[in-house]
Amino acid sequence: MTSAIRREQIAQRLQTAQAPLSATALAKEFAVSRQAVVGDIALLRASGHKIFATPRGYLMEKEQHPDEIVRTIACRHRMDLLAQELFTVVDLGGAVLDVIVEHPLYGQISGELQLFSRYDVQQFLNALEKQKATPLSQLTDGIHLHTISCKSEEIFERITQSLQQQGILLDK
Repeated sequence: MTSAIRREQIAQRLQTAQAPLSATALAKEFAVSRQAVVGDIALLRASGHKIFATPRGYLMEKEQHPDEIVRTIACRHRMDLLAQELFTVVDLGGAVLDVIVEHPLYGQISGELQLFSRYDVQQFLNALEKQKATPLSQLTDGIHLHTISCKSEEIFERITQSLQQQGILLDK
């Protein structure tokens, strides 16, 4: 199989995947090294494919469902409220697509999260602990943005009201 054909097949796998696919899993599937897959992903991105790297693997951007709404919220909390914040969003019917911080030197820094369920959140929290990583929000004294998607304005309102009651939503 040529590398061009492999890239086409990787793009097809990502397009139809219901969950993130790791470079390791793709490497196994296509009998190449993990680094070859990372290179293929870079070339696919350069050719216009919208592929996101999440803590659990790669995802290809899907078309937004016509009924889905996407909004950005501003939050501020201590590290010990991170799990509570993320679980609140997914438990109330939302998805946490990313985290964004405004760094004084680098400007806007964002990270893809793509958290759709309690399982996704727990996997993210486990990876954070295992890697001994620091969330981006710690760079900005806990202030950060999240892009949230959900099926209705009512769900979005429930999420923001709950985060507000918990003292997580940044006051306007």
